Amino acid sequence: MYLLTASLFAMSMALAGTPRPAAKEMRLFELRTYHAAAGKLDALNARFRDHTTKLFEKHGITNVGYWVPSDNKNNLLIYLLAFPDKEAHDKSWKEFAEDPDWKSAREASEVNGRLVDKVDSLFLNATDYSPKVKSVARKKERLFELRTYTTNPDKLNDLHARFHDHTIGIMKRYGAEIIGFWVPTDKEHGSENTLVYILAHKSREKSQEMAEKFPKDPEWLKAKEESEKSGKLVDKVESVFMAPVDYSAMK
Repeated sequence: MYLLTASLFAMSMALAGTPRPAAKEMRLFELRTYHAAAGKLDALNARFRDHTTKLFEKHGITNVGYWVPSDNKNNLLIYLLAFPDKEAHDKSWKEFAEDPDWKSAREASEVNGRLVDKVDSLFLNATDYSPKVKSVARKKERLFELRTYTTNPDKLNDLHARFHDHTIGIMKRYGAEIIGFWVPTDKEHGSENTLVYILAHKSREKSQEMAEKFPKDPEWLKAKEESEKSGKLVDKVESVFMAPVDYSAMK
């Protein structure tokens, strides 16, 4: 089913008149956001650091990256996992949930109350212009940015084309590192109008520099004008700056 979805996506892009390269990243991704209970974020991080990430690996779950928002007023832990496909995802999670070591770690960590109030989960397929996602730790820790674009009706393919042909190159020119681009796997969560991507910046200052210069860039202004002759592509943009936690493989 996942391969069929990827094939249909590539076919839709071709029919839209924009030639697409072969996909580099065929895994299924899951973006998970944990809303920690009041005063429990440190304990939640400790459980991930000491138990959860290792048990994920034991059951075939790839830990891609773990972050907390730079301004973490809502006690969030955001992380990204990868799986060969949905069938592998379901099997791994079932085995993880039934693992005696996980049950023991969870029970011990929650002696004084539950650590998590709410969990948000979003399944994602990489776009065909996304690089292969690698969990790399740089010598100097990077600032990450999670961006979610909601497009106007029937504009997602046009947005893909603009990113592929122009936006990515301009971002790189201003020092941004591309981690990955994804779309949700189902219509209910935005497969027809949502683009999710993660950038890495060398510093907060570099991210601010790009934010100031990018909108004035001549190549960007021309690309934007050309792509929006029949209407604006993007309805809403959400951005979250994130710092990697100490146990994240991606830093």
